[in-house]
Amino acid sequence: MSVKEKIWEELLLEEEALNKNEIILFNDEVNTFDHVIDTLVKVCDHAPEQAEQCALIVHYKGKCTVKTGDYNDLEPRCSKLLQAGLSAEIV
Repeated sequence: MSVKEKIWEELLLEEEALNKNEIILFNDEVNTFDHVIDTLVKVCDHAPEQAEQCALIVHYKGKCTVKTGDYNDLEPRCSKLLQAGLSAEIV
């Protein structure tokens, strides 16, 4: 492997490490499935099927990662989830 290839591989690994932030959505007894699904579609750019799957995972497992990426992208999304009455945090 050339020096250039090694540097490129290291940069890719660093970028991957930077994008390890996640929004975790938690179950609650307040919000309906429809509200959770609609909010995930609007806020996290999920397809309706993906949002439905996340809602089911949250319901049965208690939590689900709904978005991964850079903190600066996730922070406003997490704030919108909270404003919509959902329980979420960035980890």
